[in-house]
Amino acid sequence: MLTVEMLAKELDLNIMMLPDGGREIEGGYAGDLLSWVMGRAQPGDAWVTIMSNMNVSAVAQLTDVACVIFAEGVVPDREAVNKAELHGINLLGSDLGVFELCHKISSMLEEYRDEN
Repeated sequence: MLTVEMLAKELDLNIMMLPDGGREIEGGYAGDLLSWVMGRAQPGDAWVTIMSNMNVSAVAQLTDVACVIFAEGVVPDREAVNKAELHGINLLGSDLGVFELCHKISSMLEEYRDEN
């Protein structure tokens, strides 16, 4: 089982908010078109994005993703952080590009699945 906290530690992610670090990551999704993410991200996904406004937190809540990871050094705006705090959404950040970050997450998920 790969948790948000384990992922953050292993990939040296910037923890912006971690109200549920023990949440299991079951898959991943990368996308920035929020209506597209709402229709495709699955509960338990680690969602990688470069979008930074408060709508990200709303979509994260609706889709029940395990965490939102802001790639490429993106920092969410204050409204996004406030909304995430209100709804207990895990927010992480990375300077890595979306492709590299997704590759690392995918590799970790595969490794943890192979162990079980």
